[in-house]
Amino acid sequence: MTTYEARAIEPGALGELRETDDAGRPCVPYTATDAGSPLRCCLRGNEVGERIALVSYAPLRRWAAASGARPGAYDEQGPVFIHAEGCGGPAPDRKGYPFSRAGALRTVRRYDADGHIVGGRLLEIPADEERGYDEAVAEAFADPAVALVHVRAVEYGCWHFEVRRG
Repeated sequence: MTTYEARAIEPGALGELRETDDAGRPCVPYTATDAGSPLRCCLRGNEVGERIALVSYAPLRRWAAASGARPGAYDEQGPVFIHAEGCGGPAPDRKGYPFSRAGALRTVRRYDADGHIVGGRLLEIPADEERGYDEAVAEAFADPAVALVHVRAVEYGCWHFEVRRG
């Protein structure tokens, strides 16, 4: 089984989001008083005392701008947590998939080269979390039309990470 790479928000996009988010609002940092908000810049939960921000992010729009895709109505934006200042990104020794816990529900949404949704599935993360994700992503990429996969939380609908065709 191939292990796929969960991709965080790209550094260039993070720089922009730390100024103005994808809804045109200024970034408003705050000091976290609770731990565990999923940071999409480094793919880990925040710690108490870290400076973070909740911003609106349009992952498909940004991918489309780089790839030439035209997602049309499939372009959407939603809330994500990021560090308020630059961070080192995902730890180089990070293994597995971020924000993963057995029993949690995720959507695995598939997009074609035009940025249109071409399917998806509900994933209840199994005890063997990495294997569960690997199987769901492999199933998505078994369709040659799939160029990109977004993983989202079911509870809030927010984007967690993307996986691109290898």
